[in-house]
Amino acid sequence: MMGDGTLTPTQTRDLLAHLGLKPRKKLGQNFLIDGNIVRKSLKISDLQVDDTVIEIGPGLGTLTGALLKKGAKVYAIEKDTLLVKHLSDTLATSYASRLFLSQGDAVQNPLAGFNPQMGEQFKIISNLPYSIATPWIDVVLSGPLPVSMVLMLQKETAYRLTADPGSKNYGAASIFIQSAYALKPGHKVSHRCFYPVPAVDSVLLNLVRRDNPFVFKIKTKMKIRAFFTHRRKQIGTLLRDFPEFEPWIKYLSTLGISTHTRAEAIPLQHWQKLDEYIF
Repeated sequence: MMGDGTLTPTQTRDLLAHLGLKPRKKLGQNFLIDGNIVRKSLKISDLQVDDTVIEIGPGLGTLTGALLKKGAKVYAIEKDTLLVKHLSDTLATSYASRLFLSQGDAVQNPLAGFNPQMGEQFKIISNLPYSIATPWIDVVLSGPLPVSMVLMLQKETAYRLTADPGSKNYGAASIFIQSAYALKPGHKVSHRCFYPVPAVDSVLLNLVRRDNPFVFKIKTKMKIRAFFTHRRKQIGTLLRDFPEFEPWIKYLSTLGISTHTRAEAIPLQHWQKLDEYIF
């Protein structure tokens, strides 16, 4: 074990064998073996003593242990029952007053059992299981919103979330998250920082809640997703499939945005305006 509590690749393999656990791709089980990335996560998040932190998929507890050592109160949810038992036998014993561990599906329980009271601040710091990253983020964006999120994501997912209008990655996910969060400097993460080694590199995405975060209505989000299934079509053409969009498209025309414009070229603030026209 390294000085910061991070397991080496060999120690990770040995511990998994001891637990009788074979990493499952379906659950996105790639375990962090680079202590520098743990330290980066804590630094980027500006973690303070007594911060309340949500962690999704704590796995073997590498990040969890670092959060607890820094004095955070941690709500963590893990789907794998063997890993829950391991965490219960180790970290939960040492930090019984500050670790609240749940077993279950994070998409169904996105804040790991934490129920924030009115105005209560919390952060999310997590090496997200890649298999649930997109649906989990979508649920979190329905609120209550964390003050910040530091998320380990596959780089392709990170690019979609942070894409600018006019780029090939810009879409519904970009619109939803950028309406509520500002992107701050993060950190690139090599695939070699994990065991088993995934096929692609990752990114520590650093998101800070905007002063006036915009949260879309559920129905508007459904419409925008449907719109982007035809991302190469012109918005005027799409009126045949989405006649309810006509008032919004008329609004765009007052701004000089042509009906020949494609969805991927429309700036963020104009998608937010659509929320007023969807009931």
